[in-house]
Amino acid sequence: MTIIDKVAWLRLEDGKVLGARSRGKDTCYLPGGKREPGESDTETLVREIAEELTVSIDPAGAVHAGTFEAPAHGKDSGTTVRMTCYTAEYEGTLAPSSEIEELVWLGYADRERVSAVTGLVFDELHRSGLLR
Repeated sequence: MTIIDKVAWLRLEDGKVLGARSRGKDTCYLPGGKREPGESDTETLVREIAEELTVSIDPAGAVHAGTFEAPAHGKDSGTTVRMTCYTAEYEGTLAPSSEIEELVWLGYADRERVSAVTGLVFDELHRSGLLR
C-alpha cells in the first residue's frame, strides 16, 4: 500500500470550511499539500498555504485538529492519503495562486464535491456542530 502524507489547513468561518479546487479538477480539497523531506507539519502547512492561497499562517498558533485516512482520489487502488489537519490564524487576503483555480466556502451539503478524505473531515465537523 502507498500512503500520501498530506498536511492540510482547516479554516472554518460561519459554519463553512474553506476548500480549494485545483486547475482542471472537479473535486475540492482542504488547502495544503505534501511534506518535503525534513519538514515538520507546521513548516509544510506554512509553505503550502503561502504557495496556494497567498496568505501567511501563524505557525505558533497552529493546533492539530485530527488526522484522517481514506483512499486517494484519482490514484491507483491501494493508494491512501493520510491528511493531518491544523487550524491556524492567518494574515493577508485569501486568493488562489499556483495550481489552485478556485477557493470556495463549503457546507455539509457540499460533501459530494470533496475528496474521500475531506469527506471524513466534513463528517467529523458536522457531528461536532461546526459544519452546517
